[in-house]
Amino acid sequence: MSRISVRGFAVASATAVTAVGSVVGVASGSTAQNNDAEATANGTTLLADIPSGQQAQVQTASLTQQADVQAIAADVSAKKDAEEAARKAAAETAIAKKEAAEKAAKEAKERTEAKAAASRSKDISDIPVASSYSIAQIQAMARQIVPSGQFQCFSNIVDHESDWNYKAVNASSGAYGMFQALPGTKMSSAGADWRTNPATQIKWGLGYMNDRYGSPCDAWSFWQANNWY
Repeated sequence: MSRISVRGFAVASATAVTAVGSVVGVASGSTAQNNDAEATANGTTLLADIPSGQQAQVQTASLTQQADVQAIAADVSAKKDAEEAARKAAAETAIAKKEAAEKAAKEAKERTEAKAAASRSKDISDIPVASSYSIAQIQAMARQIVPSGQFQCFSNIVDHESDWNYKAVNASSGAYGMFQALPGTKMSSAGADWRTNPATQIKWGLGYMNDRYGSPCDAWSFWQANNWY
């Protein structure tokens, strides 16, 4: 059996494995048929024919290649995770902005409606004047003047301030009327009959809530936090 010389030596693990297999075949008793064995039939260089120092280089190259493949795979995975996290964060930000915009639009609409109602309430001459009024009559007046979406907040404040008593007087401070205006003369800006006409008081109270807080519901939120408005 003649020894096969090397034309070049392997640079990849696959070649090295093939070379090892070839060496095993030779060791098991196979005989070379061609004295001119400068190379095998498929041109494979045998690992056994590579000097020991160069064998180490081949093996090192194989390990380096494997490490490079693993590093590339890790980079791809990390990039994919980062892109997914960025998409998720962007989606959450978009949702938050949308909700904030919708809330702001709703609040702006409510303030516009409240101000429009306040403007309409300047003319309350079509509401009949009487010597006295029941709570049901006063509430009916309020429903004509206060926007429907703001009425419950408006009513909550009146409930706490006077129980809809348009002649209520605070014995210690002198605050007067359904809204406990202090002094009561403030309500004269809505009409000279502020002492006896619930409609005049309602007009003044709605205007006060709109001007100071933006709307009756904003005024009610403040009242809940402070027990006054």
